[in-house]
Amino acid sequence: MSTPMIEVRHLKKYFDTPKGTLHAVDDVTFKIGKGKTMGVVGESGCGKSTLGRTMIHLLESTDGQILMNGEDITRVDKKQLHEINEKMQIVFQDPYSSLNPRQTVEEIIREPLTLSRRYKSRAEIDEKTEDLMHLVGIDERLRHAYPHELDGGRRQRVGIARALSLNPEFIVCDEPVSALDVSIQAQVLNLLQDLQEKQGLTYMFVTHDLSVVRHISDDICVMYLGQLVETSPAKELFIRPLHPYTKALLSAIPSTDIHHPHERIHLKGEITSPIDPKPGCRFAARCPYACDACHQPQQLTELTPNHFVSCCRAAELNGL
Repeated sequence: MSTPMIEVRHLKKYFDTPKGTLHAVDDVTFKIGKGKTMGVVGESGCGKSTLGRTMIHLLESTDGQILMNGEDITRVDKKQLHEINEKMQIVFQDPYSSLNPRQTVEEIIREPLTLSRRYKSRAEIDEKTEDLMHLVGIDERLRHAYPHELDGGRRQRVGIARALSLNPEFIVCDEPVSALDVSIQAQVLNLLQDLQEKQGLTYMFVTHDLSVVRHISDDICVMYLGQLVETSPAKELFIRPLHPYTKALLSAIPSTDIHHPHERIHLKGEITSPIDPKPGCRFAARCPYACDACHQPQQLTELTPNHFVSCCRAAELNGL
């Protein structure tokens, strides 16, 4: 079996707060193959964005390992971090707040090219900047425009061009279309897929929109309060979800089939605090199938080929 492009082993990211230790990412393990897309879904506050930012060293991990092409990049010095930053990039959720309002489109895209010192002349940098604008579909006439003069879709294209400027291998897409209109979302998603095919990019796609993640992902991880509760190939997850939380998420997707409406699963109970959580399933307080065994530590278990679930009752509830 080939070495995965990205591998995360028991990754943890904790934050100290006045009330205790916040377990934002807690013991997360998964792999992403080269040229593939791993979707990460979950409710707001589940830790999916923190996971992505920790993987590319915008945040430093508390514990665990991050590997890229088999090389451990968990703890790195300044020189190594610079090299990693060229190989791993991020496209942020809000294209307006992630761009410098005092720079033009051309200046924003050119900046990483200049700082990298890869190019010997201004002419080379200008040529590469023009190529990137063309690659992501930004009109030449917008070269000297400022972010406030662009719509959300064009701003996000600028952000994507900036992320691509140093030819990265891996990109974290942190809810890159959630702030855009639906019609623009489709354009940006298609652009990301085209770029992946042309350049062999590997994505981690963070989102709370299940219809979006279904469209773009090869595999999907479902997060709940800092932990993975289910990982599966994308198609299988939508056909046969095994974890009670995943089933509740999927039931919230609007259906256009008036003849076969699906039943919405309404979750009740208090959300467990991520500050110094007790051992056991963090979804148990809201789960209709919770039992005493759920208060013991749960492990991701492979119930069907490549389909892992962190639930002690999943096999029983799904007839496996």
